Amino acid sequence: MKKPFTIIAIILLSMIAVLQLLRFILGWEVTVNGVSVPVWVSGTAFVIATGLAVMVWRETRT
Repeated sequence: MKKPFTIIAIILLSMIAVLQLLRFILGWEVTVNGVSVPVWVSGTAFVIATGLAVMVWRETRT
């Protein structure tokens, strides 16, 4: 049986990955403390969040 925290972590990481991908594709502007964050940062964040979600999901399958 999977632990609730693990399921929540997979869902949250997946949601973060989807939002980062949407920002990357649609070019949404993000400003943090007056500094514009480049869109390529979201591409990197998408890869990292997706990788973490997949690793946690694969860990639960063993």
